[in-house]
Amino acid sequence: MKNLKELSQPKRSWLVAEVKISYHNKSKASDYPKINTSTEAELILRKNWSDDMELLEEFNALFLNRANGVKGFFHLSRGGVSNTYVDLKILFSAGLKALASGIILAHNHPSRNLKPSKADLDLTKKVLEAGKLLDIQIIDHLILIPNSGYYSFADEGTL
Repeated sequence: MKNLKELSQPKRSWLVAEVKISYHNKSKASDYPKINTSTEAELILRKNWSDDMELLEEFNALFLNRANGVKGFFHLSRGGVSNTYVDLKILFSAGLKALASGIILAHNHPSRNLKPSKADLDLTKKVLEAGKLLDIQIIDHLILIPNSGYYSFADEGTL
């Protein structure tokens, strides 16, 4: 058995693992499309969405700068026909890495039902709370349905 003096000595293996973050921006801020409405957000999201919107539920996000310019599109998860998992640690680590000031959340309903579920409402509330702690504004949360149509939490006053 090791004595107390040995155990109290720092060991490299005990150090907390470091996460290295790198940021490689390939465009100028003036090149970012600016989002002023939920319709503009929907257009950008649909252009970047996978081709199987009518089959599987996905969760994606747009990261924005302070002027609501789009810094990037982030694919968070793909699930089954009626749900997908949203890991807030992954969502916000990507948002922090992009130095996002705002986020537009988006997921699809393959069922073509635009009404947010209780799980959608609960998740949105949870993301809003986390965003406040990190000083990242949640601008909107869109539910898209295949082909056309969307529900905007901001437009409907449910954000």
